[in-house]
Amino acid sequence: MNFSKKISDIAQNHLLRLRRIANSAQGAIMEVDGKKIVNFCSNDYLSLANHPKIKEALIEGVKLYGVGSGASHLVSGHSKSHHIFEEALAEHTGQQRTLLFSSGYSANLGIFSALRDEIKWSLQDKLNHASLIDGARLVDLPIQRYLHKNLVSLQKKLQKQTGPGLVVTDHIFSMDGDEADISEIDKILNQTDAILMQDDAHGFGVFNPTIPKHSIYMATLGKSAGVMGAFVAGDDDFIEFLIQKSRPYTYTTAIPPSFCHAGLMSLELIKKGEQKNKLLANISHFKNIYRQLGLQFEDSDSAIQPLVVGSSNEALKLSNKLFDEGFYVSAIRPPTVPPNTARLRFTLSAGHSEKQIEILLKKVKDVMA
Repeated sequence: MNFSKKISDIAQNHLLRLRRIANSAQGAIMEVDGKKIVNFCSNDYLSLANHPKIKEALIEGVKLYGVGSGASHLVSGHSKSHHIFEEALAEHTGQQRTLLFSSGYSANLGIFSALRDEIKWSLQDKLNHASLIDGARLVDLPIQRYLHKNLVSLQKKLQKQTGPGLVVTDHIFSMDGDEADISEIDKILNQTDAILMQDDAHGFGVFNPTIPKHSIYMATLGKSAGVMGAFVAGDDDFIEFLIQKSRPYTYTTAIPPSFCHAGLMSLELIKKGEQKNKLLANISHFKNIYRQLGLQFEDSDSAIQPLVVGSSNEALKLSNKLFDEGFYVSAIRPPTVPPNTARLRFTLSAGHSEKQIEILLKKVKDVMA
């Protein structure tokens, strides 16, 4: 197999992905590739990844529990810190119980892995995250997609299903920043054998979650929470079933317990709401300024603000121009997004200032002229 040619083909289509090197901690201002930049492409929405109180908690956690967990949860890797954090997350989400995973991707695969012999079908929103699609593939379920946020499309496809199944949606969609109507989806499912599963990777900590009874809720801890890992929340019996049947849970070393200790501090800061209020104010300011400038962003009330430009080449050029101007904004290209919808994906944080937002958007208008 000629991998060199395959890489060359990817590059010729302007789809080659390169890694920039950060020489500093996550934050609104960073040093990347030796250049001081204002960062508008991090998922650290609440600016907690470098928060002093969370860093102190992590150090304290290392002193208490060491560095690595040493084993999977079901061997000797499940610490008191893991257990306390799971209980705190259950209380915060209003669910009976939660279960920690090493990442959101692993958690989503873990849910499908556990349910492979229990469900006959799965319906997914057209724009769901890749891990949800891969989860269905893992258990050999036909991948059936309903039109993005289209409840009529969902209902039509539901009518063709028989037996137990899973309806799966992101809460906040990662590339568009828009929000699924969880309550309305739940109403539709009340008359069926379907279970609702939602991925709240980009909403947790920012928006109060809607978690219907007997549904499955997954959220990550490496974005707004600023630490690492993910958790699944739900009924006590379902979480116990996951422990017994989820292969990614059974056969993965547990995340370091020190991160759970840090996560408890993160959860306290999330509950206070100060960082959330700063973020929401920045989102509002961003939208006001881009409208004043006549920029055509997609409609989003979340920290994710996409500017669709179409071609991958154009998105890459604009991203590089902004980097040269001191602003780090990722060009998102296929296959992450559908063909001809390449975009600049701006992500806001609590740590951005109004001035940074204003200068950024003026630069965007300039480079697009």
